Amino acid sequence: MTHNSTNYGVEILCIGTELLLGNILNSNAKWLAIQLASLGLPHYRQTVVGDNSYRLEKALLESSERSQILVTTGGLGPTPDDLTTETIASTFNTSLEERSEILDAIEEKMSLNGSLTAQSNKKQAYFPIGAKIIPNPTGTAPGMIWVPKPNFTIITLPGVPSEMKQMWTETVLPWLNKCGIVKDTYVSKIMRFTNIPESSLSDQIKDLLSNNNPTVAPYAELGEVKLRLTAKAKDSKQANKLLRPIEEALKQRLGDHYYGSDDENMASVILNLLQKKEQTLSVAESCTGGGAGALISSIPGASKVFKGGVIAYSNTIKEKILGVPSDILNSYGAVSSQVAKAMAEGVREQLNTDWAIAITGLAGPEGKTKDKPIGLVHIAVAGPGVCKTITEKFGSHRERVSIQKLSIVRSLDNLRQLLIARV
Repeated sequence: MTHNSTNYGVEILCIGTELLLGNILNSNAKWLAIQLASLGLPHYRQTVVGDNSYRLEKALLESSERSQILVTTGGLGPTPDDLTTETIASTFNTSLEERSEILDAIEEKMSLNGSLTAQSNKKQAYFPIGAKIIPNPTGTAPGMIWVPKPNFTIITLPGVPSEMKQMWTETVLPWLNKCGIVKDTYVSKIMRFTNIPESSLSDQIKDLLSNNNPTVAPYAELGEVKLRLTAKAKDSKQANKLLRPIEEALKQRLGDHYYGSDDENMASVILNLLQKKEQTLSVAESCTGGGAGALISSIPGASKVFKGGVIAYSNTIKEKILGVPSDILNSYGAVSSQVAKAMAEGVREQLNTDWAIAITGLAGPEGKTKDKPIGLVHIAVAGPGVCKTITEKFGSHRERVSIQKLSIVRSLDNLRQLLIARV
């Protein structure tokens, strides 16, 4: 395929009524946008339409007038509301033809599951004349790469995220590279920072934010700020060479606020630090209800250092399981630094770990008092010869889930700081 223009505008069109109704989060668009950015392909628009042939046809025609590549997801299944392929063909006045090799592949996959190929599945073997097939290694819905008019290419992918990602990586990406659409190599790196507002972080790196190559872009999320560094070069080696001095400058300026890169999260960083030290961890949770333990145990290999935890939601459990003295509970209340300290020391002793985290607080929306507002959280980190307590006031304006997440992030970050200090 040859493009006459140097401006390869790409659009994403996600198809499915369930997306419009909010029944399913549109994670496909986010993932595809990241892939396009990493390739340096201009991405100008994202659209969502329901399973309606009229509205889909209109979206297709509009896209064909303003972009050169349209990537669609969804609507490739066997049910009557899966209209993508036939609507694309009819929109551009092209007949569908059966691809026998695709039908054979579908029948083989169905037989492996002990099922017969339904009549409805057979529609998945029909494509516009001249379309290049994108094989689906795991599902029954292949995609296609098709040029219905000069300088306009449609790439269709299924809505199932795992299938879509595999098909993009194995077929679409090599096709894009082979076509010469991707002129340069783009390498991106995500740097993660915590316990610093986006505004403060941005003030400290104003000069770097104005860079043209590499570019530095901030993205704030609950509990952290991410910086996306992107370098353009002839090859990945040169791109990484451009990134290194910027990365080092950011680490130097922002110090301990930096905690990890790319796919790392606070839990994976903690586990790596503990594993290097050959030390173990346990948790005692009240207001977070097991959220810290769940996050830690979601990391592959967590069992090497994470022994477990106690959800001590009631005072009875705090007292009988963790050994929090009743006089401390009566004198200071469950939401206090004294109780957090006793919880951390108690779970560390009970589970025989090197380190322990304890969290107790008011996530709301009920239970507040004049002295103890919603968002007040006490954290304790106990370890060899130390038990550090931290008081956080996340604010009564925050939702319960947000307070819980921030509590987990701050507790893990305080453990991280102690582990780094003891290198």
